[in-house]
Amino acid sequence: MTDQREVAVVRWPGRSPAAENGPAALLAAYHLRTEAEKGEAVAGVDGLPDRYRAEIADPRTAFAGDVVLVALIGDAAVGCLVVTAPADGRSEIKRLWTDPAFRGRGIASGLLTAALAHAAESGVHTVRLSVWAWRTGAIALYERFGFTVTESWDERERLVCMQRAV
Repeated sequence: MTDQREVAVVRWPGRSPAAENGPAALLAAYHLRTEAEKGEAVAGVDGLPDRYRAEIADPRTAFAGDVVLVALIGDAAVGCLVVTAPADGRSEIKRLWTDPAFRGRGIASGLLTAALAHAAESGVHTVRLSVWAWRTGAIALYERFGFTVTESWDERERLVCMQRAV
């Protein structure tokens, strides 16, 4: 039987002790999987580039000024997303990740809904994001949320840049 408990999306850090250590583990999984998909697999967090290790070691500092959202099922942190602080009327969505064991339950959609609501409350007019071209499921999700492909602001090969109005 599958666990059908409700998903709660909370701000981190926040009042939920269950989410306290969640972002570091989720970010580690995200970065390790991304490096493997790029063909640059590493054995563990210590093999990641410095900027990614910094996010994992100290998410509070790495995302100071940004909003980190964590999806919880009961006491388990099962997904995360970062919304950058508004700049020039826009924010960026980064690090959307759902633990593979919990996919298919609407967690990424819940995180995106909360991120867009936060952006609207913050007065931004545009939300943008970048996603690797091989992550076709993520691209389809973003398109369902109204994101469209736009001119790239990032020179990395195979990175798709998308945006939508808020």
